[in-house]
Amino acid sequence: MKNTYIIIIVIILIVLGIFLFMNKSKVEAPATQSTGNMAKMPMSPAPIPEGFNAAISVTNAPVKEFTVTGQNFSFTPNTLTVNKGDLVKINFQNAGGFHDFRLDDFKVATSQIKTGETGSVSFIADKTGTFEYYCSVGQHRAMGMKGTLTVK
Repeated sequence: MKNTYIIIIVIILIVLGIFLFMNKSKVEAPATQSTGNMAKMPMSPAPIPEGFNAAISVTNAPVKEFTVTGQNFSFTPNTLTVNKGDLVKINFQNAGGFHDFRLDDFKVATSQIKTGETGSVSFIADKTGTFEYYCSVGQHRAMGMKGTLTVK
């Protein structure tokens, strides 16, 4: 009888452990993003801030797609122009160094990636104005690695 209770307690603990492990995995899953081959990256990427989107899916908005190349310490092109309401997709290519692409006003950011890797972000240009995009690695922004997005 005593052995039966011990076996039941062990089974309950195993089931509880599996349940907790499975829920922990779901909580720690990263946001959907396209960032190249992250498995080979020697450093941990900076986390994308809470509330930021790496990608969205919208079907009824005109799509404006850009390829932005980053290198030490600039973006090419460093100016982008879209219309309010456009779905904007930015494919970020890292041509040299360790960089990311961030656009705080639209809450989008790629992970930090190394030379040869790419990342993409998409968002709806839902407000007009001029907005700065930049690299958040170290002092890259202060060293001129930034550009402007104009929404008409």
